[in-house]
Formats: sequence, structure tokens, C-alpha cells
Amino acid sequence: MIRSVWLRLGAAARTLVPAGLTFLLALAGSVPLSAIDLQIIRPLLPFAAVYYWALYRPDLLPAPVAFSLGLLVDILGGAPLGVHAAVFCLVHGGLRRQRRFLVGKSFMINWSGFALVAAGALALVWLLASILHGAPLSAEALLMQAATTIAAFPLAFRLLLRCHSALTPPA
Repeated sequence: MIRSVWLRLGAAARTLVPAGLTFLLALAGSVPLSAIDLQIIRPLLPFAAVYYWALYRPDLLPAPVAFSLGLLVDILGGAPLGVHAAVFCLVHGGLRRQRRFLVGKSFMINWSGFALVAAGALALVWLLASILHGAPLSAEALLMQAATTIAAFPLAFRLLLRCHSALTPPA
């Protein structure tokens, strides 16, 4: 009886790991940097987490959770409310349909897929934010954030893969 309760609690806790980790990445990405010029090179780490979980365990990070995490990114980053939320949901939905092409492939294939999706998603964020601001935002900032997000993916992937492996229930 007690073992059964602990197993259920463990299973419930494991389902919170993807959202919790993505939340922590969003918080880490919102820490103010000392120089204002460094703000534009900050990678969008929660996007890497949404990408990873949408491919490998979409059941643990469903679209409503991705939307909520996108809202958090909007709030913490000062973006127009709903921009990242909408893009996270679009990416989540698109990746769920493309899982068969990416799951089980080499890391380089996954990184290439991430690079394409990240570039498109960040361009969409830029477009939506520019429309909502009523003027084009800095394209340089878009390019820098895309480059740092893509460059940071291997480290984020490794962290997410380790957490994913830890989610395997005990035998």
C-alpha cells in the first residue's frame, strides 16, 4: 500500500519535470546581464526545451503548458504578451506531427532541425513583436538571438536528455 502511494507520487513528480525544467530555463534566461549590449546575445533556452519535449515526450509538455511557459517568457522578457506563447504552441504542434522524421535520428540531424525551426520561430517572434510595436525591431538582435540559441542547443539538449533519462520509472 505505502509502496504503491510512493510509486504514484514518483510518477506524478516525473510528469512535472519537463515543465519545471523549462520554467527554470525561462527564469535563468531572464536574469539581468550587467551590460545592456549583452542582452541581445541571450539564447532562448526555453525554446530548446519546448522543442525537445515536443519531440521526445509531448505527453509531458502538452500545448497548454507550452503556451503558459511562452507567456512566462513574454512577461519576464518584456515581449508583447502572447508572442512567445503563440510561437511555442505553433512549434509544439508542428513538431508533434514531424516526430517520425526526427526521433531516433543522429544528434546532427536534430540540431539541424532545431536550427531551422528556431530560425523560423524567432523570425515569427520578431515579426509579431514588430507588428505589435508598430515599427520594425532590430534585425541584428534577431540574428544574434537566433545564433546564440542555435549555438546553445547542444548544451541544452544534453541537459534535457539527462533529465529525460532520469524520468524512466524505477523497475
